[in-house]
Parts: sequence; C-alpha cells; structure tokens
Amino acid sequence: MDRAAKHTDPRRHGRPRRSRTALAALVTAALAAAGFALAGPAIGADDGDSPQAAAHSAAAVPEHAVTGYWQNFDNGAQVQTLADVPDQYDIIAVAFADATATPGAVDFTLDSAGLGGYTEDQFKADIKAKQDAGKSVVISIGGQNGTVSVSDDASASAFADSVHSLMEEYGFDGVDIDLENGLNSTYMSQALKSVDQQAGGGTVITMAPQTIDMQSTSNEYFKTALDIKDILTVVNMQYYNSGSMLGCDGNVYNQGSVDFLTALACIQLQGGLDPSQVGLGVPASSSAAGSGYVDPGVVNDALDCLTQGTNCGSFKPDTTWPGLRGAMTWSTNWDASAGNAWSDSVGAHVHGL
Repeated sequence: MDRAAKHTDPRRHGRPRRSRTALAALVTAALAAAGFALAGPAIGADDGDSPQAAAHSAAAVPEHAVTGYWQNFDNGAQVQTLADVPDQYDIIAVAFADATATPGAVDFTLDSAGLGGYTEDQFKADIKAKQDAGKSVVISIGGQNGTVSVSDDASASAFADSVHSLMEEYGFDGVDIDLENGLNSTYMSQALKSVDQQAGGGTVITMAPQTIDMQSTSNEYFKTALDIKDILTVVNMQYYNSGSMLGCDGNVYNQGSVDFLTALACIQLQGGLDPSQVGLGVPASSSAAGSGYVDPGVVNDALDCLTQGTNCGSFKPDTTWPGLRGAMTWSTNWDASAGNAWSDSVGAHVHGL
C-alpha cells in the first residue's frame, strides 16, 4: 500500500503472566462459551516459563471480527492515535514495519513528528489499553512500498527474530503479512511458525494478499496460508486495485460488486482455508484506494450471501459458511476521515452475524 499518495492504494504489553497448564481447559471453555475462537492452536502445555509466551498464548479473536489498518504516517487521511481507533475494530494492524540492512529483518519506528507528537510511551500504553479492552494489535509487514524478502534459512530466522523482538518491545499480539511484491512460501511459512513458537503459541497471524495472489492454491501466498493453517488467524484479501478476476465458478467478475467479493472468497473457502480464516478486505472510502471501493452496504450483502445465502448478486454459492471471520478495511484513518461510516455499518453487521 502506498504511504504517500492519497489516491493510490495505501494498502497497503506485556500482559499478566498466567499458568497455561493449570488453566488451559478453563480458559478454552470460557472463550468458547463467550463465542470466541483462539487465534492459534488451543492453549496447552509448554515450557510455561516465559512471561511473553504466557501473554501471547491467551490472545483471542472474536468468532466474527473486524480488522483495520492504522497508519503510522500522514498521507492525507485523518491522523490518529491508537486510542482514537473505534471499538468496532477487533484486530488493529499497525502499518508498517520497515526492512533493515539485514535480509529478512524488520524494525519499527513510530512517526512521532508526523503523528502530532505521539510518543512511544503513549503508543505502548494505547496498545495495552486496546488489549485490555479485548482487542488484538499486530505489526504489519510490507505495504505497497515494502521490500522485505524472506528467501532462505538465514532471512527466515532474521525475520522471525526481529518480529518477535518487536512483539516483546511493544507488546504486539502478532504479525500481519502484507507483502505485495511476492513471497516464498517455504521460507515465509518457516518464519511465521518460528514467530509463533518463540511467542509461545496463540499468536495472531493475519495476511492481506492481493486478488491475484489467491486465485490458485499453487500460488505462493495461498500455499503459505495453507502451510500455516494450524496457526493462521485470518486472510483478508484486498478486493481492490485489482481489475477483473476469476471466481470459483470459472466466470470473470469485475471489482466493485457483491459478486466480486463472494465469488473470489469462494476460491479460498473451497481451496482449503477454514471459514474462520477468511475475511473481506475493502477500502474504507473512495479516497483510500485507486479503485474497487464499494459502499458498506455491498460488503454487508456479501457477508450475508456467504454466511446465510441471502442478499447475493448473480453469483450464489452452493453452500454457506456461517463461520466466516468478517471484514477488513484500509484504513482506520480513512474511515475516520469519512466519519467512521464504514466501521459503524460493517462493524455492527460483522458482530451481528
């Protein structure tokens, strides 16, 4: 996602320690009763000695969730602190971490000056406050201008080590992969599994591939999602800046329609991802992307079509997926610029599924 240009696609805590072994069954049962799904594998026994492992193992995401990207830069959208992000957002992806001189490694620098003097201490406190309110905050890697390359064992290790370091430094619950210049499924899968292992499990792992990246299970992005299916939280494909694409029925669909959302989501659902791992990624306003914006009502219709078989366009899937995770938007800042119309509408609808 382009950080600088207004009309191109910008798409781009520690918590208290707890005993995993003694409380595993109780925590799992409580979350299930409350309608929550664990972000990664079920909580279970491990070394339990790492406070950070215990903190991240308990991360949970609602059964139906809304993801929003928060901009660590000013590109014309409303500048926000994390505290300004509305409660409708369940997963907040901080955009973006940057590549370093070490292949695969990333780092993050808060743009305090560009964000009106927002300090690191305030930022960290806001992350914890969001988490205390039941939200997840992850660090996003990539964007349209991202140049992170994970292509061998060394870069995979550097990626995992640096992401885990950021999780420990800032309290992030996990990582979002938004690499728009390709990736290597073998080494990215290796790196993400290492991140989850270092964090002690329960890591929130999200992905935001472009439409072309999820047209086939042989694509490297799709392969990565399937390779890490046991720890993957959600894939929020970008249904914008795309052009026409094939749906799961073999027909061509144009972006900007309910059919584009449903027929392309169907590919992921039929290709091996669990419904809880599929979300619809759309722009928050017409200013947030170069093309592909749809009214929030269209997003809601697509959610109804996929989960209930109602409000479909010309494409109607043969089955429904009531467990569909939800929706994502670029970005919380562009949403705020438009009066939070997107999150007010789509957020309420997702949480009512």
